[in-house]
Order: sequence, then structure tokens, then C-alpha cells
Amino acid sequence: MSAPVPPGWPAAVPPPEADGWQVPAVSWLLDHCPADYRGYAGWRRHPIALAWVARRHIDAQLAAMRQAYRDVRVELGEHVGPEGLAQVMADLEAEGVRLLAAKRSADLLLEAFSGKRFVPRL
Repeated sequence: MSAPVPPGWPAAVPPPEADGWQVPAVSWLLDHCPADYRGYAGWRRHPIALAWVARRHIDAQLAAMRQAYRDVRVELGEHVGPEGLAQVMADLEAEGVRLLAAKRSADLLLEAFSGKRFVPRL
């Protein structure tokens, strides 16, 4: 039986009680950041710093998706037509949902790197 993790914990990352859980956690975080972030050794040596900066990067992406959703009708409506606009808006919405889930996961990893342990609720 594996250790408990809260809803939103990344599926590819073992629980914090598992040996070596930090390695897949760092990989997951780097997968949610620009590729250039892999070149910074400090974030691999200090995964809490990577979780901290990844959380901010995901927040910025989420803000960009929200702004794009607000602006898309005015800025692209006449260029993509009604069907294209509906698809673009659906894609922006789907990306926003994905980013919200990633934000929750990054928050949980940051908490785990900070030493928080998760206890199941009855």
C-alpha cells in the first residue's frame, strides 16, 4: 500500500515518503516550465526553489490564458470566423483547466519540499 497523497498530486510522482520521490518531482516541475529551465543547476540542487519558480511560471501562463480568453473575440473574431472562434475559445478554456490542475500539483510539490506530510482524511 502506498502512502497517501492529496487530490491533485501528480500521478507520475511517488508520495513524499517514497525513497527518491524528489527525482520524478523535479522532472514533473521541469516539464511544466520552459525548456531552458533545465539548464539551471541550482534548481536541480534546490528542488524547493524549482517548485517555487515553477508555481510562478504556471501562474503567469494561467493569467495569459485568462487574458487571451477575454481578448480573443475582439482581436481574432473577424480573422477566424465563428467556427474558428468557438474552437479557439474551447482550446483556451481547456488549457486553463489544465493549468489550474498543474497549479494545484505544483502547490502540493512545493508543500512537500517544504516538509509537509499529507495525512488521509476519514
